[in-house]
Amino acid sequence: MKPFVKKLPFLLALPYVFLSCESIDEVINSTTPKVTEESVKYVIKSGDHETTNPFRALATNKIKFQVQFDSTAIYKTKDPGNQADINKLYGMSDCGSFHHQNSARFGWRWYNNRLELHAYSYVNSKNTSTFITAIDLNKPYMCELTLTEDKYVFQVGNKKVEQDRGCAGEGKGYQLYPYFGGDETAPHEINIQIKEIK
Repeated sequence: MKPFVKKLPFLLALPYVFLSCESIDEVINSTTPKVTEESVKYVIKSGDHETTNPFRALATNKIKFQVQFDSTAIYKTKDPGNQADINKLYGMSDCGSFHHQNSARFGWRWYNNRLELHAYSYVNSKNTSTFITAIDLNKPYMCELTLTEDKYVFQVGNKKVEQDRGCAGEGKGYQLYPYFGGDETAPHEINIQIKEIK
């Protein structure tokens, strides 16, 4: 199979990435991220899933960032069954494919009266999530995602979780940004500070 033909599904998916970082059916209707000193303040408005984010191609085996949540991370879903849904924080698509095929990112949720961080990935269109640790509000935490030959390694402080990866070699894809949901949209404005570490 010719290289171009092999990449055709990824190329066909790119126009949809501009519409949404989560699914083809949803349309972005929110504000752009605000730069605050060296970090970016992502604001998810009430009734939205995400902020307006620029498309950013990535070719890397590591994403490292500092994150801080404030009290806006405390929420209650309309349907109690959705409270366990994992919101998305930061990461990347992988294997030159759409993120619902192959990707790795940190997830978060307000659950059992605490803020949790999770490992969240797709491998060959199968989704997996694993609890990493609970964190405090108004406190910065270092998060690191490493792509090995066959694993995604998620680390928050000294807590580490591994999940399978669907390809080997350098990670190739696009940036994945904060997203609320799940089924429901943000019940109120949610602020997340992220500072990338080079």
